[in-house]
Amino acid sequence: MSRASKRRTGGRHEYRRGLLGRLVDALSPAAALRHALRLADGSQSVQAFPLFARAARAGIAEGEYRVGRCYLEGSGVPVSRLDGLHWLRRAATRGHIEAQWQLAVLYLQGFGTSGDRGEISAGVESLFLRDEAHEPDFVAAEKWARLAAEAGSGDGQAILAFILASGPEAMRDIEAAHQWYERSAEQNCAQGALGYGLLLARQVNDEAGQRKIAECFRRAAEAGLATALYLLGDLNRRGIGVERSEVIAADLYRQAAAKGNRAGQARWGLALIEGLGVERNPTEGESWLRRAAMAGDPEAAARVGDLYARRGEALPPNHAEAAIWYRRAAEAGHRTAARALGLLYLTGAGVARDPDEAAHWLRISAEAGDPQARVDLANLSLRGVGHPEDLMKARQWLEHAAASGDLVAAFNFGVCLAEGVGMERDERLAAQWMRRAADGVVNAQYYYGRMLVEGRGVQTDAKEGRTWIARAAGAGMAEAEVALAQMMVNGSGGRCDPFTARALLEKAAKRGHDGAISALGALNSDRQDVPRNESIKFKGATGGVNP
Repeated sequence: MSRASKRRTGGRHEYRRGLLGRLVDALSPAAALRHALRLADGSQSVQAFPLFARAARAGIAEGEYRVGRCYLEGSGVPVSRLDGLHWLRRAATRGHIEAQWQLAVLYLQGFGTSGDRGEISAGVESLFLRDEAHEPDFVAAEKWARLAAEAGSGDGQAILAFILASGPEAMRDIEAAHQWYERSAEQNCAQGALGYGLLLARQVNDEAGQRKIAECFRRAAEAGLATALYLLGDLNRRGIGVERSEVIAADLYRQAAAKGNRAGQARWGLALIEGLGVERNPTEGESWLRRAAMAGDPEAAARVGDLYARRGEALPPNHAEAAIWYRRAAEAGHRTAARALGLLYLTGAGVARDPDEAAHWLRISAEAGDPQARVDLANLSLRGVGHPEDLMKARQWLEHAAASGDLVAAFNFGVCLAEGVGMERDERLAAQWMRRAADGVVNAQYYYGRMLVEGRGVQTDAKEGRTWIARAAGAGMAEAEVALAQMMVNGSGGRCDPFTARALLEKAAKRGHDGAISALGALNSDRQDVPRNESIKFKGATGGVNP
């Protein structure tokens, strides 16, 4: 463009700005506001802003509100949170209801005093997402929300109810929150219906109450609220308050996912992977799970980790990739993922083997309440790995797991009691736990059989002991095979049977058992005895449970 053309173009712009300025000055503030609203509806925000400003400077609340929104949204003017909040407060002070409840939302999002720039959401639904990292100002929010609520605003009523139900303990009033949510929902406020349903879900569990919750979520979902779509999907999947339907649930998850709800993305991904209510599509399902995981959903990250850890058929497991996703989930507080990551470090699958790092993640999982992680950590601490505090807790964790029916934990607890590992020796109690574990754990069958033969913690009973040792030998345990062979040669607990004893020793010797090799040498030299098998050792949780 030539200099002359630029001068002509610049001159036209100056002329238009001057004309617009004269037009704004010529209009009354009320007329300027009306014209600005028409321009804004026509997406002419640049032209609308000076007219809104004219009305605002004249003290018209609607003009002040509109200027505030323009600054907050960058509509026709650069974004300025401070200016936006200033004008919203002026409008709210003059009784502008929308300004009041939107100001309350901003205070709850922590934008009331900060001058930092960043995305602002003035939607009430954002209150139910709990994803904001800013510090909320509940006192200021309650002040403005109450003004809007008492003026009859359904949105204001929903916000006030949220504060009374979920705010600081000193501000909570569940009964009042119930009333405000109900009033908001009665005004067909989608956010009020969502909040009312959430509050009812904390208070009722009868069938009528569940139907009411489902109706609240349905009304909010029909308005397009992503959180409501996800929650209604959950109710349909589980058949709570509505007839169970995986097809309807999947469609609701799909809608929530498309709107960016990360929980909906995770559920939609799982539905596609497992073919629940929708045609199976593992590739697309994994994509949605990844999206949810990247958005910060720990459950989705853990599921992606599981996918990599358990691949089969077409693709082998990728433990290195699984570790990445387990770590993401574990760092977000997912206790099962923390345990899975700990086990990867314990076995060296996908990561460098590091028992101390394994103990770290197992401890995080255990402290979060994962019962299996507590057992794993107890077993690890009994081997001298981890903190001294872990060893102190080992007895409590193993005993609790054993009492809950974990047979491997019962075996390990019995060994600890019998050998005085990490706790005071108590062979009588050890025998009780070992007997319980012997119903399913091969090592426990052998160990309990030896206790019976030797009278450790129980009355000596070689016959019963031989029976239990025989069960362990039948499961292929080399130490049990050698012990049983010894009893067969010596006639302890039953008849002598040197022929079967030799066969058992040959089986154990083929697996490299030193005692079996020595015993075979003794038999081959025509000595009618077998060296005593003294190898009762702590096996940890590797003994396995019989199928």
